[in-house]
Amino acid sequence: MEVKQINAREETLHILEAVFDQGAYSNIALNQALEKSLLSDKDKSFVTEVVYGTVARKITLEWYLAHVIEDREKLDSWLYDLLMMSLYQLVYLDRIPDHAVVNEAVQIAKRRKEGSEKFVNAILRKLLREGLPDIDTIKRKNKRYSVQYSLPVWLVKELIEEYGEERARAIFESLYQRNKSSIRVVELGEKETLAQLLDAQESLLAPSALVKEQGHFAGHSFFKEGKIAIQDESSQLVAPALELQGDEWVLDACAAPGGKTTHMASYLTTGKVTALDLYDYKLKLIQENANRLHVADKILTKKLDATKVFETFGTDAFDKILVDAPCSGIGLIRRKPDIKYTKKSADFDSLQSVQLAILESVCQSVRKDGIIVYSTCTIMGKENFEVVHKFLENHPNFELVPLNHERKDILKNGCILITPELYGSDGFFISRFKRIS
Repeated sequence: MEVKQINAREETLHILEAVFDQGAYSNIALNQALEKSLLSDKDKSFVTEVVYGTVARKITLEWYLAHVIEDREKLDSWLYDLLMMSLYQLVYLDRIPDHAVVNEAVQIAKRRKEGSEKFVNAILRKLLREGLPDIDTIKRKNKRYSVQYSLPVWLVKELIEEYGEERARAIFESLYQRNKSSIRVVELGEKETLAQLLDAQESLLAPSALVKEQGHFAGHSFFKEGKIAIQDESSQLVAPALELQGDEWVLDACAAPGGKTTHMASYLTTGKVTALDLYDYKLKLIQENANRLHVADKILTKKLDATKVFETFGTDAFDKILVDAPCSGIGLIRRKPDIKYTKKSADFDSLQSVQLAILESVCQSVRKDGIIVYSTCTIMGKENFEVVHKFLENHPNFELVPLNHERKDILKNGCILITPELYGSDGFFISRFKRIS
């Protein structure tokens, strides 16, 4: 057991080195490492918790450590990562005794570099002895929120400007509530039975969704049989927004990995979805999803840049088009905490240019009375309402078709805007346009 715990912590350190020092995505680095590891399920969940927790709380942990480390630059990067993950356990995990955390960190340091264990022991014991510095002593409000919620100052500022301080703080706090597991039920008639068998609850947002506080649905036989798809409840509102009748020619302009593509295909009888992506491996993912969910006969995949839709397909090629646009992903921070460290404020302008370029191209290929749904997994106005406004301003032959939902708190200016604190889902935005001439 002792060896296993050391292995679990060393595995955690290897993954954090990949994330912090080599720029790997935490979810990918974690999945790859755990697939190859011989750790028990209990140890795997420990590694998962400490990796995600350390990444999510990085700015807070760095602030605490800055009070006891004179010059971070003089430390080996692995040593600093080890201190961060150990401090995360001391501060945020109640069930592990402090002495066990310190001892394990000391052992890892000793094996890595003779002599470094004394430094690790001294730093961690000093923090335990003297207690943590008080975040409330930070005078500048944005800086204080940045450290408290481990968000870059620029993002704190942007979200307060966009939502006001009270709602922004509710959003910040919601990012530390555990992410729910969410699935789409393929045959709605089976929803009640599946809910009982999976011990899941109905979603408050999407009629096709079941949610659970936590659960590993991908390993379930229902997943393999194609009875369920793993998809956040908020993104399950996208396909219904197209109001598909069954016989339409549909374009999914930015389709991978195919969650929304397969959802749209499930509404079709004689119609087809053309799914585009830039990369072969992503098109393969769409195909695999389509096969598993038994809708491959309704889906055509094509390797294409979404800004080249019009020059490839010409006018009047599609009845309905989905642009689930490339975006900052700010709505996904709870699930993908690295996002907040890799983005910067300037990204919103460049992303808006790409979003508008895609809409500019696809809008020329939709038929008269045809529908375009524009969606993103971000909650930033620059990528959402501003894009809608600019698109409609430049295209008087389109009008906004207001979306509706029984949850009125997700409706704004005829669009759907779901922020993460409302229903514990991903942050999401959906809008709908119709070509009128």
